[in-house]
Amino acid sequence: MNISELIQVHSIGYRLQDVKVNFVYDLKIEAPTVTVESKQGEIMSVSRWVAEVLSAEKLVQVQDTDMVVALKQAVMKENVQGDFDLSTLELDFYIKVNSFTQRLPQEDHDKIESMLNSLIRKRQGKIIRLADSSKMTSDLAKKLTIEERTLFDYIHNNSTEFKKQILGDKN
Repeated sequence: MNISELIQVHSIGYRLQDVKVNFVYDLKIEAPTVTVESKQGEIMSVSRWVAEVLSAEKLVQVQDTDMVVALKQAVMKENVQGDFDLSTLELDFYIKVNSFTQRLPQEDHDKIESMLNSLIRKRQGKIIRLADSSKMTSDLAKKLTIEERTLFDYIHNNSTEFKKQILGDKN
């Protein structure tokens, strides 16, 4: 499975999770696989994909984690770690950030993109150094997102192959 397929699978899983929504209007929707009935002001848990559709139509307000705050915290935590130490990010952290960003006004995208690029650059440098020098450990795997695990494996495998070409099969 390539990285885009892997991310797509995790994105689907994320969109199937429940999220709380606050209904802006009385609402009754019946579809083959989904039935939603609610009064204005009621808070209910629905699948994230249903919440996205209802939110796009301005029928609900999604009550979700503020990923701008989470992103700021992640950048700060990463900056205080050493050159070979990574802070822990949730497996689907980047998926959550991207999903959250899509709901924001365009003017907020640049600010978030700048913070995200800062985090990615910092973590990417550390992952490259770690992947070049050692195998994935269970401790390290717990700290990486799904995309970062794929990057680590790619770099580690290519680095190992490069060394074999030069040194032969000797360790």
